[in-house]
Amino acid sequence: MTLATRTAAGKRPYLSVFGTAYPTPDGTCIRDYIHVEDLAAAHVLALEALKQGSPTAAYNLGSGRGYSVLEVIRAAEKVTGQKVPYRVGPRRPGDPAVLVASAEKAMAELGWRPRYTELEDIIATAWQWHRRRPRGFKGLVIRGS
Repeated sequence: MTLATRTAAGKRPYLSVFGTAYPTPDGTCIRDYIHVEDLAAAHVLALEALKQGSPTAAYNLGSGRGYSVLEVIRAAEKVTGQKVPYRVGPRRPGDPAVLVASAEKAMAELGWRPRYTELEDIIATAWQWHRRRPRGFKGLVIRGS
């Protein structure tokens, strides 16, 4: 997401697509993207569970739905109204065609649910962040620290 929005914003010349011959509908890798706020919420719930005496546990986090690299590019172009140039390169060794998380354990044990499950919603918030902060984290003032 970040690379797609940064490319749309002109901060990168192009996005690299590593392979287009995977056994997926459009030939590109499929991944499960999670919004940073959903990720943070899961961490807070896990910390609260630990505080209440729950044992340490590992959780997979994600929306449970995968999107291909080309779907991300098309969605980024739609949301931003900008072209996202990309170049196709060779497939990376060991890169699986599909990786989608099952967050059932986090849902059952922590009561966690992702708020952002649609690709365009995740990209829209990332795009808003980049538009408000064209320099990224450079010069960002953290209040209360």
